[in-house]
Order: sequence, then C-alpha cells, then structure tokens
Amino acid sequence: MAQAKHGDTVRVHYHGTLEDGTVFSSTYEEQEPFEFTLGKEGVLPLFEEAVIGLNEGETVNISIQPKDGYGEHKQEFVFAMDRKQAPEDLKLEVGKRLQIRSNEGKTAIATITAITDDTVVLDANDPLAGRTLSFKIELLQIV
Repeated sequence: MAQAKHGDTVRVHYHGTLEDGTVFSSTYEEQEPFEFTLGKEGVLPLFEEAVIGLNEGETVNISIQPKDGYGEHKQEFVFAMDRKQAPEDLKLEVGKRLQIRSNEGKTAIATITAITDDTVVLDANDPLAGRTLSFKIELLQIV
C-alpha cells in the first residue's frame, strides 16, 4: 500500500476542534473531502506533515499550537472605529465580518466584536489566532 509523500495530491476528511471542543471546521459535516497537494503550501505545515506517511484509510490525531497555526492573537489588530464612519446601510452586529481598508490602502477582514452608541470595535486577527487547534485527519485517497 502506498504512503502519502511530497508531491502527492491527497483527499482527506478532517474534524477540527478548539480547546473547548467547539467544532470550527469539519469535512465530515460538510460531506465533501478536502483535496490538496503535499508540499504546495496552502495548508498548515503541521497538518500536511501529519498526512505524510499515512496509508489510505489511516487516521491521525494532532494538536497545533497557535505559533504553528494562525499565530498569536495580537492586540494591535483590535481597534475602535467611530460608528459614524460606517455606511448608513450597513447592519452592524457582533460577529459580522467586514472587509476594511487601512490608512496605507491595504485590505483586511475584521470581525465586529463590540458595538456602543459611539464606536464599533473591530478585530482584524484571524478568528483562529491564539487558539490551539485539534484535528482528526483521515487519509481517504492518494489521487
């Protein structure tokens, strides 16, 4: 039986959870396997490393610390915006993700984390930043 190696395109099912057991992503629930090529980047390096050496049908469980995942949560990426700056037709609600533009003209995605009468607090960290991620990964097929 062939083992997954660099350069192989593979199909996997995975179940990703946070420290408290909250599911953040699961191809089992989506019922659509995830396909990627080992060594082409595009996936977390430790996720990829866990697949290398697996045989079809094998499953592995891994844990990825923030520094090896989406990085630490950075407070400098959290900021308050004057509520008057928001477009009038934009429905503001906590948890909503918005595309924003920095003073330098760069775009980013930020999540609304709080709303007051005067301000909207935005967090431009990745939602998984600062979180330890656990994955159950099953190699379905080496394509």
